[in-house]
Amino acid sequence: MNQELNYKHLYYFWVTAKEGGMSQAATRLGMAVQTVSAQVRLLEQSLGHALFKPAGRGLALTDAGRVALEWAEQIFELGGQLQDAVRDAASQTRVRLVVGISDGLPKLAVRDLLAPALQEPQLRLMCHEDGFEDLLAALALHRLDVVLSDRPAPANPNLRLYSHALGSSPLGWYAPREWLAQARRDFPRSLAEVPVLLPTAQSSVRGRIDLWFERQGVQPRVVGEFEDSALLATFGASGMGVFPAAERMRDKLSQGYGLKWFAPCDGVQEHFYAIGTARKVQHPLVQRLLSATVA
Repeated sequence: MNQELNYKHLYYFWVTAKEGGMSQAATRLGMAVQTVSAQVRLLEQSLGHALFKPAGRGLALTDAGRVALEWAEQIFELGGQLQDAVRDAASQTRVRLVVGISDGLPKLAVRDLLAPALQEPQLRLMCHEDGFEDLLAALALHRLDVVLSDRPAPANPNLRLYSHALGSSPLGWYAPREWLAQARRDFPRSLAEVPVLLPTAQSSVRGRIDLWFERQGVQPRVVGEFEDSALLATFGASGMGVFPAAERMRDKLSQGYGLKWFAPCDGVQEHFYAIGTARKVQHPLVQRLLSATVA
């Protein structure tokens, strides 16, 4: 970089890339096309690389432009979060908590995991669901206060993330009324006959379930796999099949979905973690989460 980055120039580039051309960006910004073009050229000079190239009658991003756009997206998203954070701090009426929810974490357990923070009367909660690796990257950039997951963060000296165990829960087997009697009969061999629903490999517990089947000598009749545990429970409740879920969800699955627990999944545990960027947690609501025990 030849000079300090000018964020006004970066903003004009970002709008141009999002709008797909100089004239469209000029219309959105209420400026002359020549002015927008000049600002983008100044950014290119600052970075030392062309960010756009001709494409037919319009423009396309160069490889350098695509990288610049990815960073600009993050910078301006953080800018929006900065405005929210400052407004909340100035008003002194809201306590903001930004949580990343891993796509492998059972969604039925999320509210229970967040229950200690939900007791804050001035809470402003923001939840983002995404892939595990993407959430860890966002956490490292301080776009999230904490990530809730079914697995700890992998060792990575570049990220310096810390995993805090929130507890675990054994798994049990649940069935809708139409499959309950058959599933109970000659369990676990019955799972080779009744339709079975399972979490996908995105969930860390799936590998433990597969090992459980091997130990039982059972080849399950799998008819569906789901990333989202609430979706899995919905299809199970519709009569599609039986499935494993955390024992701590028994009341929710019974009262909310009409499902019946019929057997334990012996030796299989669902684990829960809160992942942060510091060994000593500073955010008061994250401290509350870590002080609670998940049973």
